[in-house]
Amino acid sequence: MAKEIAGLIKLQIKGGAANPSPPVGPALGSKGVNIMQFCKAFNARTQDQPGKVLPVVITVYADKSFDFVIKQPPVAIQLLEMTKLKSGSAEPHSKKVGKVTWDQVRQIAEIKMSDLNCFTLESAMTMVAGTARSMGITVDGTFPQSTK
Repeated sequence: MAKEIAGLIKLQIKGGAANPSPPVGPALGSKGVNIMQFCKAFNARTQDQPGKVLPVVITVYADKSFDFVIKQPPVAIQLLEMTKLKSGSAEPHSKKVGKVTWDQVRQIAEIKMSDLNCFTLESAMTMVAGTARSMGITVDGTFPQSTK
């Protein structure tokens, strides 16, 4: 028989660096989850990605047990890493702060594909390019047409 779900918690935690301090502790404590058990499990599963911000969705059950799913790093963070910037532009449509190529956009789209709500790589690439545009990062070149 399936367990009754008591709630969902969505957090963004750096890989291998979960600890009981805020925001992790209060979010889990309010649902009655064993905080240290979660921190140890999360750190063990993310030790190969130290320092990367990883979204995690924690499903809390009525008996205070939990499951969690770790997703790929957000597109904005991947774009910042690729362009070696600290942050995006405060005025993205007038002040451009960096450039990426369509090949770099394709790389990010392939990594993030499982978390996006799209069916083709081309649509994932346009989503990544839109995020870049909203951060003041320009995409060089022309969009590669599909080879169908």
